[in-house]
Amino acid sequence: MGKIEDLKLLNGWFNEFSSIGQNKIGGVTRLAYSFDENNMHETFKKICEKLCFHVKSDSVGNTFVSLKESDSRKPYLIASHLDSVPNGGKYDGVLGVIGGILILKWIRDNNIDIPVKVCAFRCEESSAFGKATIGSGLITGKIKEKDLCSLKGVREESLYDILKSKGYLSQNYSVEALQGYIEMHIEQGRVLYDNKVEAGIVTAIAGSKRFKLEIHGRQDHSGATPMSMRKDALSAASEVILEIEKLGIQESIHSTVATVGEIHETPNALNVVPGFVELGIDIRGIESSSINSLISQLKCNIKNIMNKRNLSYELIPTTLGEPVKLSNQVIGGLYEAAKKLGIGCIKMPSGAGHDAMEFADITKTGMVFIPCKEGISHNPKEEADLSDLLNACKIVYEYLKEVLP
Repeated sequence: MGKIEDLKLLNGWFNEFSSIGQNKIGGVTRLAYSFDENNMHETFKKICEKLCFHVKSDSVGNTFVSLKESDSRKPYLIASHLDSVPNGGKYDGVLGVIGGILILKWIRDNNIDIPVKVCAFRCEESSAFGKATIGSGLITGKIKEKDLCSLKGVREESLYDILKSKGYLSQNYSVEALQGYIEMHIEQGRVLYDNKVEAGIVTAIAGSKRFKLEIHGRQDHSGATPMSMRKDALSAASEVILEIEKLGIQESIHSTVATVGEIHETPNALNVVPGFVELGIDIRGIESSSINSLISQLKCNIKNIMNKRNLSYELIPTTLGEPVKLSNQVIGGLYEAAKKLGIGCIKMPSGAGHDAMEFADITKTGMVFIPCKEGISHNPKEEADLSDLLNACKIVYEYLKEVLP
């Protein structure tokens, strides 16, 4: 391993992906199962074929790479994703994939007999179909084929029909038995960046509980309707939004967060009292008791707000993901590998979801975070240093050598 040579390889591979789905301001849009995500996977395959790796796609479109076409031993899987949010950043997901390529090359070049596969998953982001980690969720059995019928894109076509039209779902796609799963990823927050720490060893991935709140008021003329006679759905929604912020602040001592990220108001006209509002509520944390306490308080507060305003409402759960604890064995092994290499690191939770959470209950699972500039992610200004990625690769490689039987 040579730092300059390895950085040159990482930079070259990164640049091969960078222009795919890119817009004029530098953001990228690579939605799941779109032309651009397909292009990302084809680029991944070409890079790996040039390295003489064995490449294979499963029947949901995930791409796997290995040194041998077949190996009777259970492999370690190093993986991440290649899709993006609309107008997102170039580093999210991609760095974990090219990092895996480099580790696989080191294993071959140094004649280390470790059974390792590298995978690029489909549809990690929820942007296209309203559900995250679909490629990894399907192969781990967390998502069933019947679930795909209710997942629809912007054209109201179900994901099941889209996959069928592309020739997917034609055969068994269950993941093989694994010795372990490791993912490298940008932090997507600013803990590492602000504290000038080179790497983070992830201890847990936050559970995400999401709700759709429908508030039914009455649409009226904004000039002719006295204030005392209004049933303003948007004013009620404003109270709810502030309550969610307040509860999130209260529970932040447990690393819980609460966000309203979507507002749809009808009829959305300047001279009309809003008659209907839909809010998208996202609650995340690593302690179930804190998340559940926040939700319980929120339900009570919403009821009080609506009763006070004489409005009807529905609070509909859309996602009920629990926090995921990663393997203590892998956490300890990655941490010790970093210390051995002299790479500064801390143990930390992940507030964002990742493909790793789909594997935690079926194999030993770990993650390594690297800093992203100012903590910016899902944004054209997203940026990370490939030297930090190289450090993450060294940590994972050292760990894999230590766990050799």
